[in-house]
Amino acid sequence: MLYGFLGPNGAGKTTTIRMAVGLIFPTEGSVEVLGQPVRGSMENLPSLRRVGAMIEEPAFWKYLSGRRNLEAYARAAGPAADRDRRLVRVPEVLRLVGLEEAASKKVGAYSQGMRQRLGIAQALLGEPDLLILDEPTNGLDPQGMREIRILLRRLADEGTTVFVSSHLLAEVEAMCDRVGVLAHGRLVAEGAPSELRTLSDSIRIEVGDTARAREVLGGLSGVRIEDEPGIGRWLRVRLSDGTTAAAVNRALVSAGVEVGALIPERASLEDVFLSLVEGDDVPR
Repeated sequence: MLYGFLGPNGAGKTTTIRMAVGLIFPTEGSVEVLGQPVRGSMENLPSLRRVGAMIEEPAFWKYLSGRRNLEAYARAAGPAADRDRRLVRVPEVLRLVGLEEAASKKVGAYSQGMRQRLGIAQALLGEPDLLILDEPTNGLDPQGMREIRILLRRLADEGTTVFVSSHLLAEVEAMCDRVGVLAHGRLVAEGAPSELRTLSDSIRIEVGDTARAREVLGGLSGVRIEDEPGIGRWLRVRLSDGTTAAAVNRALVSAGVEVGALIPERASLEDVFLSLVEGDDVPR
């Protein structure tokens, strides 16, 4: 599965990730990763051996090649058996991220996208069950973003759970199976992108009597009329709380209002995102 952790800058995404990997600890509450609590010293966090992470921009020795950098990180920590296993995986992770041909090139000559892919390769050295990536497409051009998106989709399809934080709505919608929206440190919504879009479904209705239609719709639960000056016989209505277009149509017809057309409008993830992080009921 590929999970998108979405929120504006400053929402708390990186802080949440740092707590998930044991770099910082919450002042209250608890954190669990892979079914185990994250607390205490690193030696007491066995679940983190099954986690690979890239937090913010990855750091490498620019005068070493991509392969040498990965070998240095593979030797850096952990039991001897784990170090040997990571060293053996260096060629495989370079292949996975598409850096086989650039493996002998110094990292100082890498593009931003190549460095990001090398960072993902580093996070994959331990063959993790869970891969956590903080803004992996940050600073990339469209081609670099596409490369990362294809790579993460492939990893998820091959069985790795990929957790990606981002503030780029289009990227999240394009690649993620499930999305959580963070605002002011609180998770305000979660679900598949298609499910979240239903939170802001709306319809445009052509009616014979706009004044009467407004009166009828004003008495319906889960219906909000959005004024659009200059559109004549058309009304735009936002639906919520499970209210359907069929229910709106039925109410209007029952009240004697002629309905000439009813056109569903599916909200974009951007519409949903803005309504979730800027709404009056968002925790501050």
